[in-house]
Amino acid sequence: MQQQEGGEGPVEEDLETSFDSIISEGAERLHRSLRSVAITGFFGGLEVGLGVIAYLAVMHETGSHLLAGLAFAIGFIALLLAHSELFTENFLMPIAALVAKEGTPWQLVRLWGATLVANLIGGWLIMALVMLAFPMWHGTVAEAAHQFVDPAFSWSTIALATLGGSTITLMTRMQHGTDSDVAKIIAAMIGGFLLAGLPLFHSILDSLVIFGAIQSGADISYLNWLGWFGYTLLFNILGGLVLVTALRLVRTKELVRERRRT
Repeated sequence: MQQQEGGEGPVEEDLETSFDSIISEGAERLHRSLRSVAITGFFGGLEVGLGVIAYLAVMHETGSHLLAGLAFAIGFIALLLAHSELFTENFLMPIAALVAKEGTPWQLVRLWGATLVANLIGGWLIMALVMLAFPMWHGTVAEAAHQFVDPAFSWSTIALATLGGSTITLMTRMQHGTDSDVAKIIAAMIGGFLLAGLPLFHSILDSLVIFGAIQSGADISYLNWLGWFGYTLLFNILGGLVLVTALRLVRTKELVRERRRT
């Protein structure tokens, strides 16, 4: 095992292996073409919609947020196995690659912007189909959407959005900390349960629910969505970067320094 500087003790081999994997994948994402980023993000919006379908089905039949949250994990499992991505999955790996000087700030902005827009377009499309296919869910999706857009901006909503960003970033970290597909699926189930079952505020996932409510004719407008989306996006980013990414980079600062030197 590699020795840390300043006599702080050894860096665990599994941590070093995970760090290399995170940097490598982050660099790969940063160097993708705009076309590749947009297509991957579009499919991410479509495929996470499978989780929203499962969530609405269980909510309609049981009224239980916790059971619906477990069902929603189908969306994260689909993302994992289909190798598509959500915007909020790009906090840890690309930032780590950027800090290690294996990418540029412009590449990060392009990755974030294209993935975000493509996620929303794909999500809007899948929800339009869902609302046409399952008109009996209109009341369920409207009720679910109101729990996001109705609360006034407050410390509570800030905390929900911050926790949403940190939770999905931690889920990404857990999935890159193991080579076991079973463990990765378990991490996806944990993330889905916490985000949808509690529910926490997540800029992409919850936007699909709000889009469905708007498309079904609920008394929610795109302006309502935009007001909620703006602060939720900001605090998702802060939660993912400050509570997870920054602390992980501090933990592996010696590995970051070595990677930058090489």
